[in-house]
Amino acid sequence: MENHMVTCKKRIGMPLNWSREAGKDEIRISIDSVYLYFVMGIVQPSASGRRLFACKKQGGICVIVIKNGRVVDPQNGVDKITDILVIDGKIGMIAPQIHVEHAKIIDATGKVVVPGFVDIHVHLREPGFEHKESIRTGTMSAAMGGFTTIACMPNTKPAVHSKEIVHYILDKAEKEGIVNVLPIGSITTNLDGSTLTNVKELVQSGVVAISDDGKTPMDTGIMEKAFEEASKNQIPLIDHCEDHDLAKGGSVNEGKASERTGIKGIPNAAEWRIVARDIALAEKYGTHLHIAHISTKESVALVRKAKEKGLKITCEAAPHHFALTDDVVTRQDTYTKVNPPLRSQDDVDAVRLGLKDRTIDIIATDHAPHDEDSKRVAYEEASFGISGLETAFAISYTELVETGILSFSQLVDKMSYLPSKIIGIDRGALTVGKVADLVVLDLNQEENIDASKFVSMGKNTPFHGKRVKGKVLYTLVDGNVVMEKGVVLCS
Repeated sequence: MENHMVTCKKRIGMPLNWSREAGKDEIRISIDSVYLYFVMGIVQPSASGRRLFACKKQGGICVIVIKNGRVVDPQNGVDKITDILVIDGKIGMIAPQIHVEHAKIIDATGKVVVPGFVDIHVHLREPGFEHKESIRTGTMSAAMGGFTTIACMPNTKPAVHSKEIVHYILDKAEKEGIVNVLPIGSITTNLDGSTLTNVKELVQSGVVAISDDGKTPMDTGIMEKAFEEASKNQIPLIDHCEDHDLAKGGSVNEGKASERTGIKGIPNAAEWRIVARDIALAEKYGTHLHIAHISTKESVALVRKAKEKGLKITCEAAPHHFALTDDVVTRQDTYTKVNPPLRSQDDVDAVRLGLKDRTIDIIATDHAPHDEDSKRVAYEEASFGISGLETAFAISYTELVETGILSFSQLVDKMSYLPSKIIGIDRGALTVGKVADLVVLDLNQEENIDASKFVSMGKNTPFHGKRVKGKVLYTLVDGNVVMEKGVVLCS
């Protein structure tokens, strides 16, 4: 792959056992011919006598020790310097001074270890648009950004409207993906806005939510049925809120940006009117409504009011909607074209406040990669979307934590546990006995974003050249290192 090295590494280890030396605070795992027989109740003896290895090989058990890192786990109330032992894909122990001979050692001194990030709004483009992104390249991009689980939107070709397409995505992700991939099913067939899909069948096939992201079903009758089905099947309905009659033909925010550029604008009302409609439907049917890429002050106010009423409403903000205003929009820079559009300073301030006061639950990238031909055209003709997986953490840390809007722990929660909770998966915490999905971060490293180095096929970002702080150094999925210091490792 251009400008990036992809490599496979095989690590061979030796059988191990462990003991705590009398009178010492350290846990020492030493090498001999004895099989590991007990580690905090996580690994038990088996009839086959499985051996421990420093990395997975021929049925052996992968052993990794992450040493001396500041472990931050908001859900377990942890923020301390300690070691983490990873065994056979799970967290085996969290304790200081764990020593293992011939295991893979990750020296996290001066670094931070957090739960793997979870993004519930990603466009992998496959099937149908593999010239923009594929499941393989999209999951590689996710690993670079510290995301260990991603949920992919259904606006593919064909759309994710049948069990066959769901199975295709899951099978392809199993074979070619390097992070966990969870499909989101479409609300309507081919996203046509008029024919409801078989939601029960989609859920049984493995979708974690339904959405017509990229479009909004304007027929309230269809949406009533969709909300009812989502409620029956106990999954969230993820809502792309856009009144197509109001937004028709628009490409930028209505206001200063549209006046300055002469490009037709999209008013705030195109978003908040659908937000209001669908909050009412969520209240009527008791549905979990999740509002995607919220961008206007009016929408934030509506969600805040709905939450005060106790409705099951969650929402997300994308980094570009709290880090950029429509002041950056020019006719020449189609990388700023996104839907919903970059908004005014007042709207950005409202989104930031919403993140701070927990009106906005999570951060999601809305990763929307495009080929160059889709962007190197007139602004009005260019495709909407920003490639976001590889820049999300650094932008969020720089814009939200460094500015005091969120604490670091709050940011981690909004990028790991809380999105997991929304789609009902057991991720986002560093708990002994649970799956070892985690990342190692350097919060002091600064760099300029360089889109040419993206692993994603989509280089379309308005953040190229932006100075940011915070770097993902390691990404572990199911206890395996899938990204190490900028190098994606073969699964």
